[in-house]
Formats: sequence, C-alpha cells, structure tokens
Amino acid sequence: MPREQRVEAIRAAIQAALAPNTLEVEDESHKHIGHEGARDGRGHFRVDVVSGAFTGMTPIARHRAVYAAVGELMATDIHALAIRARTPEEAGSPG
Repeated sequence: MPREQRVEAIRAAIQAALAPNTLEVEDESHKHIGHEGARDGRGHFRVDVVSGAFTGMTPIARHRAVYAAVGELMATDIHALAIRARTPEEAGSPG
C-alpha cells in the first residue's frame, strides 16, 4: 500500500473504533531506512489520539485499544507504532 494510503487507513481505523476528538498520524518510516524492521516494507508510524473512550483506562489498556483498532494493519502495513493516548481532560480539550 502506498505511504499516503497507509496513513489514511490508520486514521480511518482509529476514527471508527475510538471516535477521537483529535487524531494525528505521522509516517516516520523515513527515519528508519535500513533498519531491520523496515526491510519487509512495513512502516513506522506515530499516533497522537485524544478520545473520551480512554476515560478510566490504564495506559496499557489505551495502547491495546489503539492496537485493536488498527488490527490487521499491524500484520500488513505497520512495523512499529508509537502511541500517545490521552483523554480530552488530559489534553486540555473540550469533551
């Protein structure tokens, strides 16, 4: 899948599962050229998700929710995923 489509697929999956207030998805694959994990063609991404769905969840549970949202993309398009997952209150944004 082309780079832009990967970012949009990640964005769509997270939006559908977590209804985020804000969501940023960044492709950081260019920082990992030549890295062992980059050889299979999958990419390195960073997501910043603010969602009310995270309320009451531990940090690990939040990360698991994001991984569950991107699901199959982890096997086909994502090699590494850096996650920042916050509630609207933690992000200082309105609910």
